[in-house]
Amino acid sequence: MTEGQAEVRTFLPASVVLQELHEAAPADQFTLRWLMGRLQKQSFGLIMLLLAIITVAPGISILGGLLLLIPAFQMIAGRSAPVFPRWIADRPLPTKHLGAVVQRAISVLKYLEKAVRPRCPSPPQLAKRVVGIFVVLLCARLLLMPIPLSNILPAVLIALISLGYLEEDGILLSIGLVAAVIVLAIDLGLLWELLHGGKPTRFLV
Repeated sequence: MTEGQAEVRTFLPASVVLQELHEAAPADQFTLRWLMGRLQKQSFGLIMLLLAIITVAPGISILGGLLLLIPAFQMIAGRSAPVFPRWIADRPLPTKHLGAVVQRAISVLKYLEKAVRPRCPSPPQLAKRVVGIFVVLLCARLLLMPIPLSNILPAVLIALISLGYLEEDGILLSIGLVAAVIVLAIDLGLLWELLHGGKPTRFLV
């Protein structure tokens, strides 16, 4: 799979794009190659938003987290568009796990899109690299915490950050980044207490 077109901001609301993808998805399985082909204008924000939604779905959260690392590292490296190796792009993913999750995500996005708009812009390359770094950190949290349902919070934060980045909404992006900092700081505090023999006084977020 070649790099394709440079990253271009989509003017369609993310909820509309998700609804179209959901309606056109194959009944049993889909691939990232199919997904990238449907998106045409490849955007890091939209790809990561979709992968974050996949990561929320039960049964494929680990795979979704691993896939998210690819565009995240490419953002840090300054690539213009996400590129997946052929053996990953052609790997089948189960469609059945996504139906309910995607429909809930569309409902939430329609609500958020009433307030989401381009504002408080930041330098594009700086924003891209910062988003990439935080996605990597949240993916590490997702992959290294083997607790049932622990994938939901980091996946939701990645989706929020991706939406803010996609819509060029600096306020929403900042909210997502601050929330990620708080969650990661709590995790580090708990890890510090455990490593030093203390009893954690807080529950995992």
